[in-house]
Amino acid sequence: MPQVAAKIAMRLLAAGRAGDALGFIERADTKDSWVPREWQDTRLDVLEALDRKDEAQTFRWSCFENTLVSEYLRDFLKRLPDFEDIEAEDRAMDYAAAQPSLLPALGFFLDWPSLDRAARLLIDRHDEINGDRYEFLVPASEALSERFPLAATLALRAMIDFTLSKARSKRYGYASQHLVDCAALAERIEDFGTFEPHAAYVARLKRDHGRKTGFWGHFA
Repeated sequence: MPQVAAKIAMRLLAAGRAGDALGFIERADTKDSWVPREWQDTRLDVLEALDRKDEAQTFRWSCFENTLVSEYLRDFLKRLPDFEDIEAEDRAMDYAAAQPSLLPALGFFLDWPSLDRAARLLIDRHDEINGDRYEFLVPASEALSERFPLAATLALRAMIDFTLSKARSKRYGYASQHLVDCAALAERIEDFGTFEPHAAYVARLKRDHGRKTGFWGHFA
């Protein structure tokens, strides 16, 4: 198991036996199972200890591609010569934006942070937003509200739409506050583009969900 191999390798590395540590790491079966971050981090430590820096860099980039964990990218970039890091960062941003799963990419852009990329992702791929994933969308709306009110609005609307369409009554209080936040953001949005203006959005909610008094009661 990769996790067990990582623990053994760490003990060997601490004892100055980096070569043996690499053997344990490499023998772990990582092809058909979820690979814990502990195994990846340990392999990087072992490669660095063996002065196999190019191999470590290649693996570091692979770790970023597989996980979108920002620390792998930061460590990768800081080991590059000047100017090469800029090109590599742009490549990483493009790679993240092209991911088939939207929310991990959004989480990466917020963590980096690259708020303009996060906003563009929400606008360009708004129909892919899973409104059930508030753990991504609440931080996104908060982070984007000042500079990118339209993108923040789309994150909020996704949560509202999910809550009402699925009749998740325990979330009605949160959804009502999201709608209040949308109204405040709307005052700073000069152009909604192809998206509904706030008044039209509220009208649609009333038409489609007007009988959900548990939600509308928050505005009484």
